[in-house]
Amino acid sequence: MEDPVQLKEEGNKYFQSNDYDKAIESYSKALNLIKDKKILAVLYRNRSACFLKKENYIQAATDASKAIDVDGSDIKALYRRCQALEKLGKLDQAFKDVQRCATLEPNNRTFRETLHRLGTDIQEKLRVQFSTDSRVQKMFEILLDPNSEKEKREKAANNLIVLGREDAGAERIFQSNGVNLLLQLVETKDPELVISAVRTLSGMCAGHRARATAVLHLVGFNRICSIMAVDNEEIALATCNLVQNIVDSLTEEDKKDHGKADALVLDTKKDLKMITTHLLDMLASKKVSGHGRDQALNLLNKNIPRKNLKDKDHSKSLFVIDTGLKKILKVLGQVPELPNCLPLTVNTRINASVLVNRLYDDLRCDPERDNFRTICEEYITGTFDPKNMEKNLHAIQTVSGILQGPFDLGNKLLSMQGVMEMMVALTGSENEIDQLVAVEALIHASTKLSRASFFITNGVSMLKEIYKKTKNEKIKIRALVGLCKLGSAGGTDYALRQFAEGSTDKLAKQCRKWLCNPSIDIQTRKWAVEGLAYLTLDADVKDEFVEDEEALRAMFELSKTSDKTVLYSVATTLVNCTNSYEVKEVIPELVQLAKFSKQHVPEQHPKDKKDFVMKRVKRLLKADVISALACMVKADSAILTDQTKEQLARVFLALCDDPKDRGTIVAQGGGKAMIPLALEGTDVGKTKASHGLAKIAAVSNPDIAFPGERVYEVIRPLVSLLNTERDGMQNFEALLGLTNLAAKSDKLRQKIIKEKALPEIENYMFENHEQIRQAATECMCNLVVNKEVQERFLAEGNDRLKLVVLLCSEEDDIKLQRAAAGALAVLTSSQKKLCLKMTEVTSQWMEILQRLCLNEDLHVQHRGVVIANNLISADKELAKKMVESEMLEILTVIGKQEEDPRKLHIIAVARDALVKCLEYGLIKPVS
Repeated sequence: MEDPVQLKEEGNKYFQSNDYDKAIESYSKALNLIKDKKILAVLYRNRSACFLKKENYIQAATDASKAIDVDGSDIKALYRRCQALEKLGKLDQAFKDVQRCATLEPNNRTFRETLHRLGTDIQEKLRVQFSTDSRVQKMFEILLDPNSEKEKREKAANNLIVLGREDAGAERIFQSNGVNLLLQLVETKDPELVISAVRTLSGMCAGHRARATAVLHLVGFNRICSIMAVDNEEIALATCNLVQNIVDSLTEEDKKDHGKADALVLDTKKDLKMITTHLLDMLASKKVSGHGRDQALNLLNKNIPRKNLKDKDHSKSLFVIDTGLKKILKVLGQVPELPNCLPLTVNTRINASVLVNRLYDDLRCDPERDNFRTICEEYITGTFDPKNMEKNLHAIQTVSGILQGPFDLGNKLLSMQGVMEMMVALTGSENEIDQLVAVEALIHASTKLSRASFFITNGVSMLKEIYKKTKNEKIKIRALVGLCKLGSAGGTDYALRQFAEGSTDKLAKQCRKWLCNPSIDIQTRKWAVEGLAYLTLDADVKDEFVEDEEALRAMFELSKTSDKTVLYSVATTLVNCTNSYEVKEVIPELVQLAKFSKQHVPEQHPKDKKDFVMKRVKRLLKADVISALACMVKADSAILTDQTKEQLARVFLALCDDPKDRGTIVAQGGGKAMIPLALEGTDVGKTKASHGLAKIAAVSNPDIAFPGERVYEVIRPLVSLLNTERDGMQNFEALLGLTNLAAKSDKLRQKIIKEKALPEIENYMFENHEQIRQAATECMCNLVVNKEVQERFLAEGNDRLKLVVLLCSEEDDIKLQRAAAGALAVLTSSQKKLCLKMTEVTSQWMEILQRLCLNEDLHVQHRGVVIANNLISADKELAKKMVESEMLEILTVIGKQEEDPRKLHIIAVARDALVKCLEYGLIKPVS
């Protein structure tokens, strides 16, 4: 059995050698073995000191209190508790402890100084608290007084918002009856005051679970929904942010430590379910504005489906499907042209399509998907009514909306009895609204080639008929898009063109004409972009389109409007113009086999060759495509789906291909615009955006390409390219980018290490591919300045140093040799132990070093002479070995060279080495 006194002594030794974890372990073991109260008090007091050193102030205060319980005059325990309480912000309690210490030892200078400092801090805290309380009251008085000046009210509102974002300020507002006063501001119905009140509440709820729960119950979610339902985009958005902050705090998304305050909050699942139910109710309510409905959909999109499909819990999605899917389908089925339509914005239906798609993707098994389909089928068949055409319109509009979401589900719904027949009947109707709905449904239905081939035989004649007959521009343009879509069903395959030669060109010209016509409304013009998204699969069409600068700029302007439903079409058009879509690799042997067996072989259009693509990229850059892309990336909406992000990432990567264009891309803000695309979205999209960032980071000044803190966000995407699943070019350019970043600052080097890039970089230093090995070695050369990296080289049982020494002998690859010699020069300058270790890792070290010092390349020679000087300076015995070899002769020859301006730095280092040998007495001066 272990001796508690011995354990105590052991703990003291560990404490003195700064090993606080082992000290805590020894004291804890001793505490379990002893009953003597006095020794217990000493052990608690000592363990408290360890916790203080480890900055675990709660535990430090607890242990000190246990020691004080035994002996109320234990001055060390009292002072340790005082220190811990001060760090925890409990100044009044800390003051009492140090006051007791000063009473017990009135001459102790430390106690007197601490007493004075804490007294001053308490006074300041009280002053701030009272001034904050009076400021809060004054702000509310100004805001609630209808006669106060406008400028004063605006200032008070802004101050209140700022105060709400600070933890202490939020607490003061809360304690000063602030929530009720903020509700009085809401009751004024003045939009500016309502926004100020909502933003203040939002700040108060951010990152504080207890306060968020209190606000939710004091205000009531019904009232929050009624604020969000107002027909004011800014108020709806501010309320959406408030709800998001409440949800984040309830689900602990904020990841902040709030101490014991959280213990008072009850289980939040009931609150979260209530919020979800209310948001679903908003979707189907006529009292809710279009902006309010959009924000309810955005909140559901953001918080219901799993962010990571590896998480097993998808109960939120199942709950929404069972209780609210029909409400979402009701939004999808709305026809804006009908009088009894729910209030919508241009984005509402596509937001609902995105939500349906994400819920469907979140399902884990076939029975769940079958249930989803059954609910949709029941809703659609329940809407069909032979006597009521309006109901039929809603049914077809719902199918149309689902086709923009989960396409496989939409396809199954199309095959339901009566759906296709109803679409054909509506197409032949005299009523323009019927035609509008039917044509849109036809467009969305003909996305797959197999489906399109059915429509090519049945739908083309109908669409042509509508196109010729109708006088309504809205229907005419949609019919044209339907024809465009059917005409491009063969994709990029030149041999599978659906229409006669020249037909697609005519359709494209008409689309461009509509696109450039500002007198046509935005909703109609966006359909022209939709048409071009299909037609630009044809190389002739995309070539003409990029030459039409007016049409390009019109499309870019359209992408910057509030109608975000156009984003995917614009992104797809740009993907087609830059040929950045996925192309299957053609294996010549299989082509021959296909021809022999008379199978269809895809053909490439002559204008899809690389030189044509490069010309198109230049035209797009000239037309200011980067600012349009940057604007699209910022779209804070569920409509910016992962698929759209992937399309944008593909375009960015294609634009970055030529190093000469990268300066333009950086100047127009393309570097920072790519960062969010590399962090969120599909795996393919993130990889493409990361590769684009690597291309930019490899050749640009990081301070200009990624200003401010953004540069730290670039490192993770680059590190993600350092794995065997990525191709050689991605590995190579990621290494170049990291090399450039590692040269900037130690903070960036630290971030690269934190992202676990070092093992990957070391692996690539063994790579057979010369350029990748060289890039990895250059990156390591910049990283070895960091102390943590040097520690890895010092560690026993690895070949890191040996590898660098051996790479110094690679005379066939001068860049690799420079990088390896540079790394070795830095390592031997920083760590004397590595100078000795270098001589042990390989017997060839002297020969390698001599060759470096005799190298024709001045950069390599300089690094070699620096390494030799480092070894001589590190150890006299090592210097003796060097002097006894040919190294002395080499250094003497270099040191005696004529003053060549190109070699002055090399000569100076060689002379320093010789002077050190003189000091050691290993050589004598020659007169």
